[in-house]
Amino acid sequence: MSAFLTVCGKFLVGVLVIFGIWTLLVVLFEPPSFMLPGPLEVLRSFPANAPFLLHHAGITALETVIGFVLGVSCGAMLAVWIWLYPLAGRIVMPTILVTQALPVFAIAPVLVLWLGFGMSSKIVMAILVIFFAVTSTVYDGLRRLDSGLVDLARLYRVPRFRELWVFRLPAALPAFVSGIRVAAVFAPIGAVVGEWAGAKGGLAFIMLQANARGNADLLFSAVILLALMVLALRYAVEHLSKLLVPWQVED
Repeated sequence: MSAFLTVCGKFLVGVLVIFGIWTLLVVLFEPPSFMLPGPLEVLRSFPANAPFLLHHAGITALETVIGFVLGVSCGAMLAVWIWLYPLAGRIVMPTILVTQALPVFAIAPVLVLWLGFGMSSKIVMAILVIFFAVTSTVYDGLRRLDSGLVDLARLYRVPRFRELWVFRLPAALPAFVSGIRVAAVFAPIGAVVGEWAGAKGGLAFIMLQANARGNADLLFSAVILLALMVLALRYAVEHLSKLLVPWQVED
């Protein structure tokens, strides 16, 4: 409970600092409201648009969570498969690297063309954005086993699957946690990029509509909701990481 209160306190301080800087910029430069509305104007727009905003935020949140879970699962399983079958990994890894080299804004329209304007293209986009980070971190964790344990496994001629289960997977847990921490930040970005290319709903859908109509209050409200979503997912992952690696001490 005390840890939760500490996180809430830090969050409130961060919010106050951001809102203070935002207010200062509006007061000093007096930009037109359609370019940069004041924080109070944006906050006043929330009650009027709350049902609309929450409905579309729910769509983006669902896309993000499903993409996050599937991306993390696929990335971890792919890393295990590459370690178990190194020859196959040498063939698969270049293909994975090519997919990561392509700009996400180039992939998103293709996914919308193939999978339509529904949630499927956004979920796949979120998976593509995060699964390589999980694959690479977990694979590094599987490879970097203590040399003494490696010698012990070789001495007793431990089968490769048993070595994976007994030695490699527990040793790779901290690396897996690092991977899902990165994925928690980028999964919402993948979903939003997918919505930006074409969608029937979601926060990016609101941003596009609000931008076209010059409704900056609604646009900033959607951005704030997206930021809150990222923070909530990151906090959930931090809590999960403490359950997975309780022995890891943080500075």
